[in-house]
Amino acid sequence: MIDQPDIIGVRHHSPACARLVAARIRRQRPAFVLIEGPADFNPRLEELYLDHRLPLAIYSHRSDDSTHHGSWTPFAEHSPEWQALVVGREVGAQVRFIDLPAWDDAFAALENRYADSADHAHEARADAYERALGERLAVQGRDALWDHLFEQDDAGDGLHERLHTYFVHLRGDDRGSLGNQRREQMMAAWIAWAMRQPAHDGRHGVLVVCGGYHAPALLQLWARQPAASTPPAVPTPQDGSGGAVRHGSFLVPYTFKRLDAFAGYASGMPSPGWYQWQWEHGVDADAHMLGQVMARLRGRRLPASTADLIAARLRAEGLARLRGHARPQRVDWLDALAGALVKDALDAPLPWTYRGRLRAGTDPVLVQIMDVLTGDSTGLLDPLTPQPPLLADLAAQLQAHGLALGQRCQLDLLDPHDRQRSVLLHRLLLLQVPGIVRTHGPAQAISDTFDETWSLTQPVEQHAALIEAGAWGATVGDAARARLEDALRHADRGIAGRVPLLNRAAWAALPAVSAAVLDDLATAVASEARFEVLAPALGELDLLRRHGHMLGMQEAPMLNALLGPGLDRALWLLEAPGQVSSADTDAHLRGHLALRQILIDRLADHEPGGAATFATAPARALAVWQRKLANPQAAAVSRGASLGALVGLRERVGAATLPFADEAMALLQGLAPAQMGDALAGLLALARDRLASEPGFTAALDGLIQALQADDFILALPALRSAFAWLPARERGALATRMLALHGAAHLSGRVLTAAVPGQAPADALARAAQRETAALDALARWGITPVQDTAS
Repeated sequence: MIDQPDIIGVRHHSPACARLVAARIRRQRPAFVLIEGPADFNPRLEELYLDHRLPLAIYSHRSDDSTHHGSWTPFAEHSPEWQALVVGREVGAQVRFIDLPAWDDAFAALENRYADSADHAHEARADAYERALGERLAVQGRDALWDHLFEQDDAGDGLHERLHTYFVHLRGDDRGSLGNQRREQMMAAWIAWAMRQPAHDGRHGVLVVCGGYHAPALLQLWARQPAASTPPAVPTPQDGSGGAVRHGSFLVPYTFKRLDAFAGYASGMPSPGWYQWQWEHGVDADAHMLGQVMARLRGRRLPASTADLIAARLRAEGLARLRGHARPQRVDWLDALAGALVKDALDAPLPWTYRGRLRAGTDPVLVQIMDVLTGDSTGLLDPLTPQPPLLADLAAQLQAHGLALGQRCQLDLLDPHDRQRSVLLHRLLLLQVPGIVRTHGPAQAISDTFDETWSLTQPVEQHAALIEAGAWGATVGDAARARLEDALRHADRGIAGRVPLLNRAAWAALPAVSAAVLDDLATAVASEARFEVLAPALGELDLLRRHGHMLGMQEAPMLNALLGPGLDRALWLLEAPGQVSSADTDAHLRGHLALRQILIDRLADHEPGGAATFATAPARALAVWQRKLANPQAAAVSRGASLGALVGLRERVGAATLPFADEAMALLQGLAPAQMGDALAGLLALARDRLASEPGFTAALDGLIQALQADDFILALPALRSAFAWLPARERGALATRMLALHGAAHLSGRVLTAAVPGQAPADALARAAQRETAALDALARWGITPVQDTAS
């Protein structure tokens, strides 16, 4: 009986490691082939052997009432794990995945199993080791170092020994994060179980394929595991809150574009297209790559002549000899292509000298070369592959609504059938399904626009996205609601970041959310610190609550639960002392408008006791606005808006009131000239309909402005102009007509007040000139100089 397992530490998606794994399995013909992969997928391994086109991935997910996590285990043909699956079955071995499920908490920070993210201390140690090794070998960069050391044609014991030495030094004595320790305990338990099994078909031996980071630990851990007659149990997901937990795994088609986007140590190989050509074509891969690169550059009308091609080949061969490579490797070709094709100075580092996305300023030639080496391969699942029920539900709903992917459709939102179509498509938008795009439609759920245009295409990534969306629920409606709740829980910017999501909920006819999400929304309201953010948001929610008949949002419990506490919080924030910045003026006034409309709507409902949260709101709001109006320390714009709000509400509650024009003029007359315009903006924003019907106010305001000194007029003018911008064009015209009549010029058109006077500067420029002239005369008078009057005229 063999007393030691053959543990092969690999770099994920490395062709050299894949060749090594396949060769050792065929030579050893072990009884067990154990692979780093999700152990919960073992009962469904046969799905991996269907007639798929690679790349593909196992997508694992876990969701409860507060969290959602998804993780991928991708495979390409040149992945060591895939070769272990295929060749292990070929030789009759028992093939098993031995890692924790990808939905386990050990993967909480990872979107990809093969990211193998380690502790920061280990990362620093590994970087130092690789830098020192690279300096010793005169190789720049982690990927170039890997190619230099391992990506050769050798798949024998020499490669295995070099890999073992490399990973032992790379890990050192690091114990790993708690998540990695749990994973390694699970994998070690599987190895111990397999090692203690009787012969399988007369064969012994256990071969293990795992990430190189884990291999040194597993060599020590497996022998310490207790004897077991059954394989290790797969953990069951637990929800600490006691709610339901959804979890599972499905195969999804993958792409080389996604495979190339990993980051971190042992995260897989960059340029998967290049390594796939190495796997398929061997020594002929270089010619295949050059043909692809030249075709792409010429297709994009970028410089790529035959002479450049010859120069690149000569450079690559020379660099390979200089660097001790039997034939040009990836970095040799990239350096050679850059030297032969890039004619200008570079504004960004060469893309293959760092990990991650291409940096801004990268030369267009290099961008295209990197894209070619990434490859455009897209996976395709066998039609017999089990898929989540969401796809069947979507197909049934599309057929029932007369929709088909790959078309454009025009919807009339007043037509009930089209409205249901719109609901389905908005739910797909919530699920972020590629190819579902609304090209035209209203920005808000409550709008006077009643038509939508949709483009329904079928991009290659759509199938994978729909399978992944199946993690959120079995039907489109359930999945969209779960996705909405997750977005509401994690939205940034407090309540302001959640209002657009509630509009999307209205479009998708999803008026109800879980109690946990309601608590999160209430917390967002209670923690909002700015009136200018909270009050306008409440106005949008109230609009949905009162007028969302066709959307199923009218009197939605979710909205009622927010509006009561929200109104209380907004009034509390409004009463707090403080000035309003010019940048916040518009939002501040919209907040006053929103609060007043909410209260007017509530008073108009005539539902005594119908909503306890609103029972005292009108009386309290009146008191808050009254105190704000009377407070000389409050911002002028807020005092004006408070008076404007009081005008409409006082009458509805039967409160006594002074003549509005007199009260408004008393407020304006008590303010400094620089504050008059701000207060007038509040008045016009909240009560322009009443002011328009008060001729006395127009005359009094004109008299107040006429009485201003030049300096005061200049201070008041900018804010006064901004205030009158709250009047629509028709009302500004009516005001101009009244002003002309007031000055005995009713026979003139109102346009004379805004027309430019030939040869004269605008009014504010004339006023500033008069101010400077007065200041100059005052200075002369202090020196006893009297200007000589010009009598020539």
